[in-house]
Amino acid sequence: MMRANITLLFFHHLRQTSSSFLFTISKPHFFLFCFFFISSSSSASLRHACDPKTLTNATFLRSDQLTVLISGSSTSRLPLLRSLASSYASSPSVASVLILWHNPHTPSQTLSKALDLPSSSSAATPISLIRHPSSSLNARFLPRRQIRTRAVAVCDDDIDLPPPSLEFAFKIWRSDPARLVGFFARSHDLDLDRRYWIYTVHPDRFSMVLTKFMILGTRYLHRYSCAPEYREMRAAVDRMRNCEDILMNFVVAHEAGVGPTLVGARRKVRDWGDLRNDDDDDDDDDDKNKKNSSGGESENVGSVGISKRMGHMERRGECIREFHRGLGRMPLRYSYGKVIVEVGEQGLCEKEGKLVLCDE
Repeated sequence: MMRANITLLFFHHLRQTSSSFLFTISKPHFFLFCFFFISSSSSASLRHACDPKTLTNATFLRSDQLTVLISGSSTSRLPLLRSLASSYASSPSVASVLILWHNPHTPSQTLSKALDLPSSSSAATPISLIRHPSSSLNARFLPRRQIRTRAVAVCDDDIDLPPPSLEFAFKIWRSDPARLVGFFARSHDLDLDRRYWIYTVHPDRFSMVLTKFMILGTRYLHRYSCAPEYREMRAAVDRMRNCEDILMNFVVAHEAGVGPTLVGARRKVRDWGDLRNDDDDDDDDDDKNKKNSSGGESENVGSVGISKRMGHMERRGECIREFHRGLGRMPLRYSYGKVIVEVGEQGLCEKEGKLVLCDE
């Protein structure tokens, strides 16, 4: 099987301060381009990302497709990440796939070898790998010049979402682009005994969707990353190494004054990172920090998320309280119900001695 031709282009841009390391994999004839940008700090990357001159005018952004942003940092998940990127790229709703690599310690050879897609792929959607100089979770929401669409799908590297479900979620987002759209819901609530906000799961309402998979307007990336009113909250995300998804829900609710939309998958969504896989029975994670405290990584795909640590729900509650203090108000709005693909017959009929749905 033929492999991608690899061309390395190294150059020093005197005014460029970003230190992202970009691979571009174009299909069906693959060419792997590697761009090194020299940087002294991640804050310089943020300044560059927030420079209006580096962004595409919103007038020229496509509305008929979206850009998929997959976050990863665990080498144990690279085979899965490769498969997921190819799956997303096969969807007609996807303009491009950007893999955001947040582990600066991973050797470049490891990434290029693991993500070297076979040239026999029939998809024509480009897949790119962008390396970040730090493990900051805020980086997954940076505005990027590679984004040429009005919407982005932000997802983790362990969520296997079938293309039909992605296309359905994108259709729902296009009907109301001010909202976040997702498949995994959570909620905030007020603990009356302790008199503070908590992070929880409600059976009948929700106020947040997780970055396991969410679709949002590209303009929110700029608001999250560049708006001065969120500066202290972004710092809290870096300090806690958690909760960037909660902050994005705060940003959208604060900017648009609406709650998120929960959609039902057309086909089942495989969550490889849920700790209820195999013999893990703890609560599932909402976002991932795949490195352990020593800088190493776990080998088991299902065991490298941060929610194995004790107090996960409480720390998420601390984030909600921190963001509430930062804004001086609680912007999160409750939503109810789930948008599904179709409504079938709910009545039961007796057929061959069994009660079944009448339309079966």
